[in-house]
Amino acid sequence: MKLISPPAVSWSNGAIMIAVFAVVCVVLVSTVLLLVLGNNKKK
Repeated sequence: MKLISPPAVSWSNGAIMIAVFAVVCVVLVSTVLLLVLGNNKKK
């Protein structure tokens, strides 16, 4: 019966993990774009 309503801890933990994953993705994409644009400007 308790499986129908998941605890709030799992939701907050999931939200935190999604936020961290999103931040890491943004940092990686921005780093790649900076490297590519920097290499293009040097050439």
